Amino acid sequence: MKALVFLLVLANVLFFAFAQGYFGHPDNPDAGRIQKQVNADQLAVAGRGEAPGTDKTADKADEKAAPAAASTPPAPPVQTCLIWSDLSGADADKLASWLAEKFEDFKINRHAVDKDIKSWWVFIPPLPSKSEAEKKTAELKKLGIDDFLIVSDSGPNRWAISLGVFSSESGAQKRLANLKEKGVKSARTAVRSGPDSNYTVEARGPATRQQTVVDAAAGLKLDTRICK
Repeated sequence: MKALVFLLVLANVLFFAFAQGYFGHPDNPDAGRIQKQVNADQLAVAGRGEAPGTDKTADKADEKAAPAAASTPPAPPVQTCLIWSDLSGADADKLASWLAEKFEDFKINRHAVDKDIKSWWVFIPPLPSKSEAEKKTAELKKLGIDDFLIVSDSGPNRWAISLGVFSSESGAQKRLANLKEKGVKSARTAVRSGPDSNYTVEARGPATRQQTVVDAAAGLKLDTRICK
C-alpha cells in the first residue's frame, strides 16, 4: 500500500516537473501549438494583410475597364465650308481680312482661279452722277430692297448700282425676277469676265456657326455658296 502511494506521488512530481519545463523545451516554441489546436484542418486564411472588405477581383476588373474607356477619343466637331467666287483681287483681300477678323475659329483661304471663268452681274446701269445714284438707291429702299452697292470705282460702270454677283446664270436670273416682282424695272443682267474677276475666298470652320457667317456676309452683296 505504501509502495502504491509512493508511486502516485512520484508520478505527480514527474508530471509537474515536465509541465514546468525542468526537462527542457522543444527547439521551436510553436511546435507544440499545432497539437493544442481544435479542428486545425478546418481553418482558412481570411486575408494576408488586406483591409477587411477588399475585393481584389473587382479592383482588377476596374483597372482593365478604365484604360478601355479612356482610349475612346471624343468625336471631332462637324465642319462646314463657305465659298465666295468671282472676286477682284481687292475684293478678295477685303473679304478675307474681314472674315479673319470677325470669325477667328474659321480658316480662311484666298486663291486665284482661271481668268476665263465668267460670272453674272445683276445691276442698274450707270447713272449720270453720285447724287442720281443715291436718289435711285432711296427708291430701292422704299421698295424694300436694301442689298445693293453703288459702284464708285472709276471706269465704264461708275455710278452703276450692283444688286448681286452670281457664279451661275440661273442665280442671276432668279435675282432679277425677284427684283422685277418688287417693281425694279431698270435692273438687268450681264456677263462679267476678265482678270478683275478671278479670285475665290473659302472659309472653313464649325458647322454650328455656318448661318452666323452667312448672315454677316449678306451685306457684302455676294453670292455665298456651300463648298465641299
